[in-house]
Amino acid sequence: MKTRLFNLFAISLLVLVFFTVEDTSAQRFRSQGGILGWADDNHYLERTTDDEGNRVVMSVHIRTGKKKPYEDYINYREKFMSSLPEGFTMGYSTVMSPDNKYVILQKDNNLWLFGLGDKEAKQLTHDPGEENNPHFSPDGKKLAYTKGRELYVYDLVKGKEKRLTFDAGNKIYNGYASWVYMEEILGRGSHYAAFWWSPDSRKIAYLHTDETQVPEFIINRIDEKDGLHGTQEITPYPKPGDPNPKVKMGIVDIISANNVWVRTDDTVDQYIAWPDWTPDSKKLMIQVLNRDQDDMRFILADIESGDYNEIYRETRDTWVDFFTDNYIMQDGSGFIIRSCKSDWMNLYYYSWDGNLKTQLTNFDWRVSRILKVDEKQGFVYFSGTGSESTESHIFRVNLDGTNLLRYSEIAGTHSANISPSGKYIIDTWSNISTPSTMVALDSKGRKVRDIQLPGEKTDEDQNLKFELVRIKASDGFMLPAIISYPVDFDEAKKYPVVFTIYGGPDAGGVRNRYMGNRAGWYAENGIITFSVDHRASGHFGKKGLDYMHRNLGKWEMLDYIEAVKWLRGKPFVDTDRIGITGGSYGGYTTAMALTYGADYWTHGIAKYSVTDWRLYDNVYTERFMDTPEDNPEGYKNGSVLTYTENLKGKLYIVHGMADDNVHMQNSIWLISKLQDEGKEFDFMIYPGGRHGWGGPKANHTRNGDNKRWIEWFNLKD
Repeated sequence: MKTRLFNLFAISLLVLVFFTVEDTSAQRFRSQGGILGWADDNHYLERTTDDEGNRVVMSVHIRTGKKKPYEDYINYREKFMSSLPEGFTMGYSTVMSPDNKYVILQKDNNLWLFGLGDKEAKQLTHDPGEENNPHFSPDGKKLAYTKGRELYVYDLVKGKEKRLTFDAGNKIYNGYASWVYMEEILGRGSHYAAFWWSPDSRKIAYLHTDETQVPEFIINRIDEKDGLHGTQEITPYPKPGDPNPKVKMGIVDIISANNVWVRTDDTVDQYIAWPDWTPDSKKLMIQVLNRDQDDMRFILADIESGDYNEIYRETRDTWVDFFTDNYIMQDGSGFIIRSCKSDWMNLYYYSWDGNLKTQLTNFDWRVSRILKVDEKQGFVYFSGTGSESTESHIFRVNLDGTNLLRYSEIAGTHSANISPSGKYIIDTWSNISTPSTMVALDSKGRKVRDIQLPGEKTDEDQNLKFELVRIKASDGFMLPAIISYPVDFDEAKKYPVVFTIYGGPDAGGVRNRYMGNRAGWYAENGIITFSVDHRASGHFGKKGLDYMHRNLGKWEMLDYIEAVKWLRGKPFVDTDRIGITGGSYGGYTTAMALTYGADYWTHGIAKYSVTDWRLYDNVYTERFMDTPEDNPEGYKNGSVLTYTENLKGKLYIVHGMADDNVHMQNSIWLISKLQDEGKEFDFMIYPGGRHGWGGPKANHTRNGDNKRWIEWFNLKD
């Protein structure tokens, strides 16, 4: 269950922003196109269609808007996908060589190399073992992957495979992550890969994982495709208080297969992850976090001896997150991190000896992401909220912390596409009342040209109304919220309300951006939708987040109840029809609302929900709650099961039978308790469904949800 998925995304070359291209002036939003990047500092690349409907790429002068076909542009991925040999497929996760001339395809549990312009794919591996996570070396001459949970390298020049590790076994892996590391530390985008090439392509850092002491969780697969007798899916899954995977960082030479272990203490229960190589490939920076997750150390390891020095340390009484947005200075001078040690996320520039070179920012608001570091000119571009937490703006600061420049002034959500040298920036923005807009700025933030004027609202949009508000909690927190009103809203009428909620720590969703027709089905059917962020959703810095420590379920519910009270004061709200829905943590919030908050919510749809924090994984849960042994009252007070006797509204529980993240065990425990207490509820299971699902079952889910809202809200309880 990720709380800050946006932190894992780097700014992309492909920023999809759509506009028409009929002439050289600023355009209204009418037809599909897109900014693909930059031809040079003065020309950006625009994807559009010609008069015959063919897709073309144009080079556009940033100042004049003058356009001409750009013949040099190649969409390598599209080229590969259109020329694959018969029997091969390619997805957007397919790896491509650094020079974009080759891709690695997977077929029949083997790896194949396919080159641009080739007719046939070349088979690289020839054994029954499945290869996972192929990664090209930075020089493009070798390929690393795991097989049988061991780490291998393939020399593409010599055509030879080499095994690099030799001690994997039952629950012991090299270069392949455990489930909990994939889910909570490395991220789902890692696809379990736990190895990292050195910049010089000579060594690989990797995690060695031992899960022999981790308890297993069994999912019984009884779908039709699982046969008459079913199957079992067994995964090591540590729950709060359980033994953790034991991990250590290895560094292996790809020529000699000589291995060096970083000399961290194997006897200490800790998390080791997120390595960063120094540019000269001689040292490795590693993040080491204790089991309590309140003491983070950055260590700098020598790759020849495994010895290390501690170069950064951050502690807190509550918790410290992994640092996922580090920038390594390519001139070898150090690294830049985002840290909330000042209670707000700010930027810090450290040398490799651990000394602070510069505190780049010192705001009482959140720096959201490092966008670009221009080492040559000495600039750091970043996004941040500014003084209004529901917004996102574009900034630049010198590497010595001086000359802060804010590029975006208009209230709203802004994103940047920066030219190669920073000479120009394309600012794409919207706000609650303004559709997507694009403007070109120079390096000083001065407007150069309107590229895309605010889009013309559709008929559906014209009939919709959105309002961004702040709701004052009893202790002073000003909680941000968005109200989406129904089509043809009439304040003299009474309307049902549905809260659309996630609610996890540092996972706020209320943003000052254009909503368009996102209210969709609800608005068309006369339902107000309402989203509100609680005090620990990220708007109030680390001090706000820290309210959640040892108290999951408490403060978010108290803040949401304040929001219901505020809504009840509105003459157009039908207080007998206040619903709530969400999935994962949002399902937990929904179930809590119908039990803990039974006097405030009347209807709820809870999907793939945590219902008791003892049942979820330990990395996520202990970060906020500590262990059940250390915090029994917190676990009790944060459990839906504690409040089931309060249920009096309509509750619909939905879960996938094969959910390997939030196990269906959560919903089973809840429905068992409700049955024992004689409570009425609805329950829907989805055979084969993981933590969410697609296809026909997704349509069934959506239709089932809609049916219930219609039935529920046309009845007076």
